Amino acid sequence: MRDFYPEIEPYNTFYLRVDAVHQLYVEEVGNPEGQPVVFLHGGPGAGIFPGARRFFDPQRYRVILFDQRGAGQSTPMGELTDNTTQHLITDIEMLRQQLDIERWIVFGGSWGSTLALAYAQAHAERVVSLVLRGIFLGRQEEVDWLNGDGVGASWMFPERWQRYRDFIPPAERHDMVEAYWRRLTDPDAEVRLQAALAWASWEGSITTLVHDAHGDGVFDAADKAISLARAEVHYFRHQMFLQPNQLLRDIERIRHIPAVIVHGRYDMVCPAKTAWDLASVWPEARLIYTQAGHSSVDPETRSALIEAMDQQPR
Repeated sequence: MRDFYPEIEPYNTFYLRVDAVHQLYVEEVGNPEGQPVVFLHGGPGAGIFPGARRFFDPQRYRVILFDQRGAGQSTPMGELTDNTTQHLITDIEMLRQQLDIERWIVFGGSWGSTLALAYAQAHAERVVSLVLRGIFLGRQEEVDWLNGDGVGASWMFPERWQRYRDFIPPAERHDMVEAYWRRLTDPDAEVRLQAALAWASWEGSITTLVHDAHGDGVFDAADKAISLARAEVHYFRHQMFLQPNQLLRDIERIRHIPAVIVHGRYDMVCPAKTAWDLASVWPEARLIYTQAGHSSVDPETRSALIEAMDQQPR
């Protein structure tokens, strides 16, 4: 079982202005002369975290991590103007060009896997390889799994689901995404905050294999909750700004790119079938199921991701 590489601080941080509204927070860690890797965080809206730097051999890799539009330390926080999948793909290319990188490894988990696939399908010539975790393909059934009262995550975490569900009046529970959207855009700032906390607590509390039904979630801080909830509901309402089944339909564009898919067998945010569906149309990719949940820091998933990076061709 592989443990994280040691804690590491960025050797460079900066803000990249991508348009008149948005600035992205960017950091670089590892070896400035090393093999480039771009890290795509989940959510949308979750932002990067210090542990994300530790999947990579700091002697070998030049790792670029950034907060996507409206997330983390990017500004304005929680901003949804011109915030779509297509805008994020353009941002990744702008960042690559800004850093004078010809090609890079793309590493992404959860929503980051969605974005990695969409980016690679748009710019395959810029991708050396893909390392993907916790696959999310942006399909409606995947959104329903997490936010519906039928069979899905709600059946596995009923006490958590009840708190998430009970924030919404019974008459509106047939469409939780729209019900939360109404509150996340309410004129009252306190209503917006409480809706964000309820939304983020539900998702953030069911990510790990070992589950504490009464513990804090990973997104329970107010700033993280606001950026996550606003971005996720915005993207869910717009089908992730993807055409139906787009990422599976366009897999031929990237079948030649080496790829590793790591997915927790007991992932309750993005169920294991999602990774199976991707690997079924992409047999060249290597699929690894781990005894883990959704979180990248569950021990078996963490170990598999570090091994996948260590085994990348030089």
